[in-house]
Amino acid sequence: MSEAVVSTRIRLARNLKEYPFPIRLGADQAREIVDRVGEALKDSELKFHRVDLDAIPETIRVSMIERHLVSPDFISKKEGRAVYLSDDNTVSIMVNEEDHIRLQVIRDGFELNEAFAAADKVDNILSKKLKFAFHDRLGYLTQCPTNLGTGMRASVMLHLPALEMSGVVNRIGANLSKLGLTMRGLYGESTKPAGAFFQLSNQVTLGISEKAAIENLQNITTQLIAQEMRTRENLLNDIEIQDRIHRALGTLKSALLMDHSEAMRLLSLVRLGVSEKKLETLSADSIDKLIVEIQPASIMTRYGEDMSPRERDQKRAEILRARFE
Repeated sequence: MSEAVVSTRIRLARNLKEYPFPIRLGADQAREIVDRVGEALKDSELKFHRVDLDAIPETIRVSMIERHLVSPDFISKKEGRAVYLSDDNTVSIMVNEEDHIRLQVIRDGFELNEAFAAADKVDNILSKKLKFAFHDRLGYLTQCPTNLGTGMRASVMLHLPALEMSGVVNRIGANLSKLGLTMRGLYGESTKPAGAFFQLSNQVTLGISEKAAIENLQNITTQLIAQEMRTRENLLNDIEIQDRIHRALGTLKSALLMDHSEAMRLLSLVRLGVSEKKLETLSADSIDKLIVEIQPASIMTRYGEDMSPRERDQKRAEILRARFE
């Protein structure tokens, strides 16, 4: 299943009982919550470092979105917001986003149960020092009613090029809500798919247990992957599709300028070719890491914040040529 599943994420929303929701939170209260979360994390076996949003430049904030460490909404406001990151970046805790705490764990591949176990462990550590807002009937109380109950969003990042090429993916997305799931773009809510990468996540959090939500997501994901693999088998018998894959690799090896949209489209095709053993080049995992590296803010953070769009496209092409040579 690793051919179609890129990564797994578990996100838990929590709020402290003694404070109003973030929308009504004062600046001093927000900073106090940031400090209290940091104090509670001292009991964790994992080592966390704190990043205050108002202390870092915009390019770094955006690059954190590109690495899926924070949400796009999180960086829209800087004051009183911070993120705690584990040393290996597999656990991130956004403080004062839509809720006081947004704890997320990301794992490579299809590891829903393992990711939940890791998130639950950190959640238990926090709950020993912090009093979470909880109602016997409604469960965890959240600023947005759609997160009431478990406060959990479980998601898998999928690469579905065959279903996208065949035009099936939009129809599937429209039917998923009936199953309590939703499909979104590369960076979650309100974002568009890029390079045939999609986030599939649970939509229902009230009246269902974490275990049941994860099992439902796991079952539907397994069915979706099976459909993707069957469609790939049919598509890859087409010489025109094979030609597109080989041309994509040739362009990545030789282009002097490459914008982000084109790079994602070409890397998606090459990843498909590698996964189905039609190409011998970088592994799918290496391509996944490369996709993060060639994001706009990631390039600017590494090579210069004052880069023009053309300079960025030139650097992206240079990175890609070096990796695929």
